[in-house]
Amino acid sequence: MSKQPAFTIGVEEEYMVVNPETRELSSHDQKIVEYASHVLEDQVKAEMHQAVVEVGTGICRNVDEARADLINLRRTVSGIAKENGLRIGAAGTHPFSHWSTQLITPNPRYEDIVNELQDAARSNLIFGLHVHVGIEDKNLAMHIANSVRYFLPHVYALSTNSPFWEGRNTGFKSFRSKVFDKFPRTGIPDYFNTYEDFIGYVNLLIKTGCIDNAKKIWWDLRVHPFFPTIEFRICDIPMLVDETIAITAIFQAIVAKLYKLRMQNLNFMIYTRALINENKWRAGRYGIDGRMIDFGKEEEVGARSLILELLEFIDDVVDELGSRHAINYVYEMLQNGTGADRQLKVYHETGSLVNVVDYILEQTLVGTE
Repeated sequence: MSKQPAFTIGVEEEYMVVNPETRELSSHDQKIVEYASHVLEDQVKAEMHQAVVEVGTGICRNVDEARADLINLRRTVSGIAKENGLRIGAAGTHPFSHWSTQLITPNPRYEDIVNELQDAARSNLIFGLHVHVGIEDKNLAMHIANSVRYFLPHVYALSTNSPFWEGRNTGFKSFRSKVFDKFPRTGIPDYFNTYEDFIGYVNLLIKTGCIDNAKKIWWDLRVHPFFPTIEFRICDIPMLVDETIAITAIFQAIVAKLYKLRMQNLNFMIYTRALINENKWRAGRYGIDGRMIDFGKEEEVGARSLILELLEFIDDVVDELGSRHAINYVYEMLQNGTGADRQLKVYHETGSLVNVVDYILEQTLVGTE
C-alpha cells in the first residue's frame, strides 16, 4: 500500500446566469468565460447551456484553501456578470425559466451529446456541485468508493436546493436529480471488486459504441478516469459558500475515515445499489426533514439523526484534516434548513417566484465580500 493520501480537495460549482430585469435565465454568449479567463485562467468554463457558468478551485490542501478559492471565484464571476448586465445564482434549478428557450453552447462535444440524447440533453438545465478528494492509488480509491456509496443520500439531503421546476413547486426538495435521471449512466454506481473491473466495464462500453470515453459515465460518485481523485457528483449546488464548504469537508472526512478503517483491516458495511437508491429517493423528495432507512437496524429513522450519526462516524479524523469548523456548520444547516427549505419559505411568505430568484441571487454572494 502506498503512503497515506493527502486527501486534497477540488470543488466545482455550476451557476445560473440570470437577467436581473426579467429574472429569467439568460445566455452570457461566453462573455463571462472570456473575461474571466484573463484573471482566473482556466478556472471558469462554459457548459452545455449558455445560461450556465462552471467554476473550479485549484487543488487545495484543506478546506480553508478551498473556501478562499471559492469565495474569490464567486466574487470575481459575479463582478464580471454584473459588468455585462447579468447576475449569477446558486440553486440546483431555476425556479421558473423553461429549458426550451435556452441556447446550447456551440461546441462539437455538446452537439454530439444533444444529437445522441435529444430532449434529455436539451432539458438538462440543472446546476450541481462536484467535489474531488485526492487518492492516487486507484484500487484503494475503488475500495473506498464502494463503501462511501452508503453515505451519499445523507449528504445529498443536506445539499437539496431545487424545489421548483418551470414555475411549479415540484414537491421535491431536489428536483434536479429527477431531471438528470433521464441521462444514461447516472445515479448510484454499482459495486466493483477492483479498479480493473471498472476499466473493463468502461472498455466494453467503448468497444460496443455506447460511449467514446469514460467521462460519459455520469454517476453520483466515480473514481475519476483521468484525475487521481474520487469525485462526488450527487449534490445540488448549495446556495451559500458555507454550505458548499461544509459538504466538501464531510466528503473529505468520509474518505479519510474509510481509509483509516482500511489501515486497521476494518471495513464499512457494503450495501447494494438497490437499497441505497431507496435513501436517495427519500433524500431528494423530503431533504433533511424526511425519514431514511438505517439498513443496519432495518428501520426508518429521521434523516437528521442519520446525518448526526454520520458526523459522529467521521469525528475522529476531522481535527487531523483541520476541518472541524467547517463540519460544525452542518448544525446551522440543520437548524436553518437547506437551500430548498429557504426557497420554499420565501415562496410561501410572498407567493412570488421572482422573489425566490432575488433571494437566490442575494444569498449566492453572502460571505464573499
